[in-house]
Amino acid sequence: MSYEIKQFCITLEAAADLSSSQFKAVKLDSNGKAAAIAAATDLPIGILQNKPTAGQAAEVMVDGVTKWQADAALTPATVVGTSADGQADAKTAGTDTTEHACGIVLEGAAAAGNFATVLVRCGLSNRAA
Repeated sequence: MSYEIKQFCITLEAAADLSSSQFKAVKLDSNGKAAAIAAATDLPIGILQNKPTAGQAAEVMVDGVTKWQADAALTPATVVGTSADGQADAKTAGTDTTEHACGIVLEGAAAAGNFATVLVRCGLSNRAA
């Protein structure tokens, strides 16, 4: 059962309808708004905690323990970053060198679309070099 421990959340205006992106990674757009991830190489600012539509407040967890929708089955201790659609995706050091690693799985997900519990530290994450 996935769980959360909210530590550091920020509120940003949603750049577009993010109502289908709850518990997925989001990025900061050039206007300072929360936007959907569009590529695995995007820098995630955090994990969206609510379901805002365009112009509404988006609650984004930048640092803490959160649910994160998985892109595939994930096991504890897996280092993760974002997939092209904002789901948690395993990152391999030395292989995923253009992608950002910003979390570690605490409680796994059995399959894609399930929720993992992840310790996240986004925004200034490192590439999986």
